Amino acid sequence: MTDPLIVPSVLPADFARLGEEVRALCEAGVDRIQWDVMDGVFVPNLTFGPDVIAAAKPHSTVEFEAHLMVVNPDELLPRYVEAGCELVIVHAETCTHLHRTLGRIRDLGARSGVALNPHTPADVVAHVLAEVDLILPMTVNPGFGGQKYIAAVEPKVAQLRRMIDESGYAIELEVDGGITDATITGAASAGADVFISGSWMYAYADGKAAAVKTLRDLAAQASTKGQDS
Repeated sequence: MTDPLIVPSVLPADFARLGEEVRALCEAGVDRIQWDVMDGVFVPNLTFGPDVIAAAKPHSTVEFEAHLMVVNPDELLPRYVEAGCELVIVHAETCTHLHRTLGRIRDLGARSGVALNPHTPADVVAHVLAEVDLILPMTVNPGFGGQKYIAAVEPKVAQLRRMIDESGYAIELEVDGGITDATITGAASAGADVFISGSWMYAYADGKAAAVKTLRDLAAQASTKGQDS
């Protein structure tokens, strides 16, 4: 496992000030920035098009990742890579030919990721490990920020960690949904090494930099204990 990465979602940001919001997140010491791309079909919300992301890119000193919660990811892949997303995550539930889609992301010059809804079993990705750079078991049902963390996903996180370790591939294991100072320990203990935080980070009383440090420290402590056990 790698050192924990803290990646904020911009979903809670002030959309009228996205460039400033991106700069503030970079100054807070985040490792990447996630764009939750929603189409109003696969999930009941509508968010960021590629032009919005491209406009924010010059304000960033870290990589962007696009989490495509959309029914037609294959049609959209080129535009989000062109917009500056170095990592593109698609949902297994929307990809008829997942192996092909992941390969196409790489062919476009980005790293590939696959997300799984809470009810989707880990085995769905067992045969695409060679094509994927990141796996994201969702810890909420996708579509809205501010949802409650689903702790029942932790055994699936642990199963994915075993699959990754046994595969020998360098694959990040990301969790997204309800990540706070109260929930990150469980996710990290299960084997996650990348943590998306949105609503909690933006509301943290001591500011975003303190929130990032708090999450990183808690995840590192939990990961160390997990390796020792």
